[in-house]
Amino acid sequence: MDQFIQLQKIIEKNYFFLLSTHVNPDADAIGSQLAFYKLLKKLNKKVRALNHSATPYNLEFLDEEKVIEKYDSSIHQMVFDDIDVVILLDLNQASRIVSLEEKLGKFKGLKICVDHHQDTENIFDLFVGGTNFSATSEIIYDFILETKIVELDYQIALQLYSGIMTDTGSFRFERTSSKIHNIISNLLNTGINPTEIYDKIYDQFKFGRIKLLGEALSSIQQDETGKIAYMILTVDALKRHNTTVDDIDGFVNYCLSIQKVQIGILFYELKDGIKISFRSKGNIFVNKLAVEFGGGGHTNAAGARLFNVKIDDIKEKVISAAQRYL
Repeated sequence: MDQFIQLQKIIEKNYFFLLSTHVNPDADAIGSQLAFYKLLKKLNKKVRALNHSATPYNLEFLDEEKVIEKYDSSIHQMVFDDIDVVILLDLNQASRIVSLEEKLGKFKGLKICVDHHQDTENIFDLFVGGTNFSATSEIIYDFILETKIVELDYQIALQLYSGIMTDTGSFRFERTSSKIHNIISNLLNTGINPTEIYDKIYDQFKFGRIKLLGEALSSIQQDETGKIAYMILTVDALKRHNTTVDDIDGFVNYCLSIQKVQIGILFYELKDGIKISFRSKGNIFVNKLAVEFGGGGHTNAAGARLFNVKIDDIKEKVISAAQRYL
């Protein structure tokens, strides 16, 4: 792939790299970031990993060396000054790095995007990936396989497996192909333990998250068609259970486990507005639905962020819009 050759040449010609990923990172975001970090370190490059958000506690095991830094303007004011290349992973819109966006806008070096989402912003010197990939971690795997830029070892495989496993819904989503299973077979040959990885990501949650899930499940309702289910969570609920927005990850999928439901929606309240998560089955393009509310994403998984809006003000409008996609 020509993209891979271009990326390889950029890596070979430059020395100092900064890696970042999206706000509220998931396992594919953290996994792809750390896999690329380890790849660059193998090549004796200087690398910094810097994110707007802290790493979720259930993914901290991926970053045993604690190389990922949380952006702090008082500490990182000059962080872009000596960087040769910035690589954004698992996102394609600069707004998704939040507090780092302004710095990126002023950055004069190379900007690279490695991602599998739709509608890439036209600010990058090189885009690597595409929507045919199941995860950003799959892109990095193919890059390593095709260029042989480094050897695939246990540490890189751990990151890539975590990213692919989670972004394929534990190998049940549409892009779970024979190719994906071949990749997983090769990753497992490095000695990683899939049972242990799954346990750390999905079965080691805090008590408060489980209580919050119970509250979210209790809030589920269906529209009059019976094909849309939605749940609601408030800031107060997160406070009462001592949880954060990271703990909500995956809740919306429970809406799709209801018979006949084709679209699941999660409305959750933030201090300055709301966020909406959309999920769907089959050829229901919730990414287009999300665009109607200023968001975006994949065909079957998307989201939107609205400022200075209350859930009650927008809920019926969102559900009505969703019905048009059935």
